[in-house]
Amino acid sequence: MTQTRQNRSDSGREFEFTAGDFERVRNLIYKRAGIALAESKQEMVYSRLARRLRATGITSFVRYLDDLERGANDSEWEAFTNALTTNLTSFFREEHHFPILAEHVAKLKGPVEIWCSASSTGEEPYSIAITLCEAFGTLTPPAHIIATDIDTNVLNTAANGVYPIDRLGKMSAERAKRFFLKGKGEQAGLVRVRPELRKMITFQQLNLLADHWPVSGPFDVIFCRNVMIYFDKPTQGKILSRFAPLMKPDGLLFAGHSENFLYVTDAFKLRGKTVYELDPQGKARALPTRQT
Repeated sequence: MTQTRQNRSDSGREFEFTAGDFERVRNLIYKRAGIALAESKQEMVYSRLARRLRATGITSFVRYLDDLERGANDSEWEAFTNALTTNLTSFFREEHHFPILAEHVAKLKGPVEIWCSASSTGEEPYSIAITLCEAFGTLTPPAHIIATDIDTNVLNTAANGVYPIDRLGKMSAERAKRFFLKGKGEQAGLVRVRPELRKMITFQQLNLLADHWPVSGPFDVIFCRNVMIYFDKPTQGKILSRFAPLMKPDGLLFAGHSENFLYVTDAFKLRGKTVYELDPQGKARALPTRQT
């Protein structure tokens, strides 16, 4: 009987996955992407990475992780990171943000520059684009959106702009008809965002932990929603402190509903519900981590 079969029999798993293996995964994804995996995520990690073992033909987590640490090729590091990235999103998620965005851009002079820093499969940047079209009353507003994510798979989906029609379930029929094209024949049941929206957005891969970001600003708005919850406080502070110099003086930063940035950086002050603006008194630095 092979070791793999023994492991399946003894633990119900196809591959042996020890507490030490899980700790190595936690360390690797933290160093690579800043993601702080909770101890409760062990089963999720096993399930997602077991697929990578099958895909690569490797029969043990020890060997797989050894290969990563020894300098696996970039494509496997990318697959490892993609496997452990959570991408939950929807059109007009946290809907209260979008009227605030519309009001803000309506006051601006000149082209509007927006960075959506965790674009996932594209619903968020397309929601931003729709809001801009409605605010300016045209399908070609004076605006550009940079949409980034660490996960290359979801970026490909976002760039294609094709979704099951039921993803528009909470959207008004009028809005859906104006901004989406309904598929026919083999594409029945699918919708594609209008080409005008797609032209407004540049999709590109970006790791918020990287030393260099391929974006320069200055931005009128930065969306960074529901991604900071995966980082520890020191990492959050460093990222937020790097956002500040990229923003225009009157720029807005949109956060997720469960994220609070007030205790991790002094660069921003709260303007409204999970909406921040630059603090003129702040120094764009991370605050010391509180001891508990």
